[in-house]
Amino acid sequence: MTVTPQPEPADTDPDAPRPGDALVRAGGIVFILGAVATLATMAPLFMDTEPFPSYAWAVCMLMGVGFAISAAGVLRSAAAQRRAARASQA
Repeated sequence: MTVTPQPEPADTDPDAPRPGDALVRAGGIVFILGAVATLATMAPLFMDTEPFPSYAWAVCMLMGVGFAISAAGVLRSAAAQRRAARASQA
């Protein structure tokens, strides 16, 4: 049987920022910028116009960077929850 940790009075505020929230939000923004850049870069290929230079294709890599930033935020949040659970058991 596992013991569910009871929240501290400060933890009951649902609007309080938690560890990793800022990284997830920033990663989402970077990912969206990369997705828009990908759409803009791919559009000339379908419209029979001159394709963008290679540095524009490099901007598309922001999708992967944003995903990595968000994943780091999720891992940070999980680690903080794990530490809180261990602290409440001790």
